[in-house]
Amino acid sequence: MSFQSLGLSSSLCQTLHELGFQSPTDIQQQAIPQIIQGKNVLASAQTGTGKTAAFGLPIIQKIVDLQAQAMQTTEAMNNDDLALKETALKATAVQALILTPTRELAQQVFDNLLSYNQGLKIVVVYGGTSMSVQTKALKLGADIVVATPGRLLDHLFVGNVHLKQTHTLVLDEADRMMDMGFMPDLQRILRRMNSEKQTLFFSATFTKRIREVAYKLLESPVEIQIASQNSTAETVEQMVYPVNKSRKRELLAYLIGSRNWQQVLVFTKTKQTSDVLAKELALDGIKAASINGDKSQGARQKALDDFKAGKIRALIATDVAARGLDIQQLPHVVNYELPFKAEDYIHRIGRTGRAGETGQAISLMCPQEQYLLEAIEALLDQRLPQQWLEGYEPTFEEEEVSTKRRSRSSEKRKLKAKLNIHKNRGKRR
Repeated sequence: MSFQSLGLSSSLCQTLHELGFQSPTDIQQQAIPQIIQGKNVLASAQTGTGKTAAFGLPIIQKIVDLQAQAMQTTEAMNNDDLALKETALKATAVQALILTPTRELAQQVFDNLLSYNQGLKIVVVYGGTSMSVQTKALKLGADIVVATPGRLLDHLFVGNVHLKQTHTLVLDEADRMMDMGFMPDLQRILRRMNSEKQTLFFSATFTKRIREVAYKLLESPVEIQIASQNSTAETVEQMVYPVNKSRKRELLAYLIGSRNWQQVLVFTKTKQTSDVLAKELALDGIKAASINGDKSQGARQKALDDFKAGKIRALIATDVAARGLDIQQLPHVVNYELPFKAEDYIHRIGRTGRAGETGQAISLMCPQEQYLLEAIEALLDQRLPQQWLEGYEPTFEEEEVSTKRRSRSSEKRKLKAKLNIHKNRGKRR
């Protein structure tokens, strides 16, 4: 099947050919025609399968067609013809809004759309960068706006952008966008948009709760599901190495050094751990950098650029990087700590094994994280292979000591609370 058979113009297909696109992926085959026809879409596909092109290409095609139609209308219209004027006005407004949960993903979507571009004005807005530069870009006009919710609201509140004429809304990584933390911002944005817009939800994972919310927001959506729901790519080899928490850093350094890994993306649960781990690996002679929500956008971008260029071997990241990092032929991903949300495991390891390439995803699991592994296996509906590495076999003494410490700490807190109660009663008397 060719891209042209999906309804894309010969000009856009020529651009894809020059970019090296041979044929559409499964998600692109199913989504592009539906989007061009104006249908609402709820699409689920594994990471690295071309979801950005699946919604980006038909949006570009629709805008190009609309602008061509508006140009013909403008040439033919009479000054008193208000209906024709309105058609021309719609073609100059923001045509499509693409919302993403992270800055990195917003930048990635923006870069991809620019590569497909057919002369459209595309603007990206997210926090951590200059508001004035973004304001200037928006004032010059935008056909497509790619944004994170918080920064978009900043521009909406001061009148830098208006969305009443916007005909297409995309929620990329829709499961995270509809997470409770984003819903208030999302609702504020929706109130400023036309209720008759086309809405597209794309993600690698959809929980039951998220699907229920999606169906409340979408009218008669076409549902597209590529491969089994909440699954991982077959090109990714997965392995779990049980190890005590105190020896995780040592094991990670051993794996990178002994196996001569030149490029590895490492995920931690907290910002503090990512910073500390990057410094400790550097002391081990492994060039590393961390990327997390506390870093400035400039620092995050520099770390990512250095990683892509091979200047550092290990990039230590929180889940801010689980969605949005597209690194060509990234061979290794390591879960230094298993994620609290099982769905994030899918997004993390989806940074490798992309576009048909093979990859390796390794998880370092201490005994205290067994319940997190069980949640991941329940979501995937499969057991992940485990292997004990010689010299790094876990012992349960550490877990027992940790449990005793937590128990003593809990007892101290309870005793302190009782003393405070008696002390306050004495004051009242």
